Amino acid sequence: MSESLQDIQAQVRLCIRCSGAGYPIQGPPIFSGTAAARLMIVGQAPGRAEVSETLRPFSGSAGARLFRWLKQAGFDQCDIREQHYISSITKCFPGANASGRGDRAPTRAEQRFCSEWLEAEVTLVDPEVILPVGKLAIERFFGKGFKLVDLIGNRFQVDGRIFIPFPHPSGASSWIQQSEHQKLIRQAINQLAQAKMEFDL
Repeated sequence: MSESLQDIQAQVRLCIRCSGAGYPIQGPPIFSGTAAARLMIVGQAPGRAEVSETLRPFSGSAGARLFRWLKQAGFDQCDIREQHYISSITKCFPGANASGRGDRAPTRAEQRFCSEWLEAEVTLVDPEVILPVGKLAIERFFGKGFKLVDLIGNRFQVDGRIFIPFPHPSGASSWIQQSEHQKLIRQAINQLAQAKMEFDL
């Protein structure tokens, strides 16, 4: 692939596929990090704070919880943002949920519109370890039909890469509040800590 990561990011910023199809997304597209990253974090979609205030992925309340998990695995937030790569299944804020509670989940069509960009990011960054965060990100790499309890807390090798799934860190998530699931999250953190040492992340 002759294009650089910066080329792809520039194309994403010009993309109008979702808005052209009538989806109420809000830009700008959000991603950060370096093409030399050995660790890649893939979330669901940016939130309102990311596109309107910080212009950085995972910088809202859910991001704060995610970075607490990552800190327990031995990562510093500044180091992750500077030395690794963070992106998402869709790159723009999908807007508020119609119910008024939380953010709207990107539709399958929106995910397809953005899939080319994520594939290019993974190819160009070529990370050794990928953390899919949340159900949509996990589905992207593992397919549909799984149960979170069967994946969270485990480490997988797919096409030569290590995958360590994490649940969505939103405070609105009832899944992460359950004690048996918190045990699985601790196991995922331990898996990440081991990968950090193994791959010198």
